[in-house]
Amino acid sequence: MSDARAVLPLFGWRERVALPRLGIDRIKAKLDTGARSSALHVESVAPFLRGGGQWLRFEVLAGRRSRRVFACEAPALGRRPVRDSGGHVSERWFVETEVVLGSLTLAIELSLTDRCGMLFPMLLGRTALAGRMLVDPARSYTFAHPTHTPPRR
Repeated sequence: MSDARAVLPLFGWRERVALPRLGIDRIKAKLDTGARSSALHVESVAPFLRGGGQWLRFEVLAGRRSRRVFACEAPALGRRPVRDSGGHVSERWFVETEVVLGSLTLAIELSLTDRCGMLFPMLLGRTALAGRMLVDPARSYTFAHPTHTPPRR
């Protein structure tokens, strides 16, 4: 009997991931099947033009107790409304990037927002997870850190 679940990688509800296009080698993320979109905590977002296109400049704090700050730039996908877990709707900037979990590299869309009150600076939502992996809520940090981090572009 063939089962697609048998070939999907298994991760815990929280993992250490990398965002190589943004120059982030490791950041803690919550894998949340209840959230539709993925989100990244940013300290500030400044739009600017580059090559005739809209880009974003933003700072990412690696964690609540971390002093590591990453200065990032990425092309903007645009602004879209997002409903948070409390039901409040806000407009957020979105970027496309890659996330590395263990040996898996995925292209994802990521909203940039203030997550300072949350335990994890990054949230991977079901749009990024669906059909690509399984999440076991009984497991955590199944990989010490991402095993493949391509160079920053």
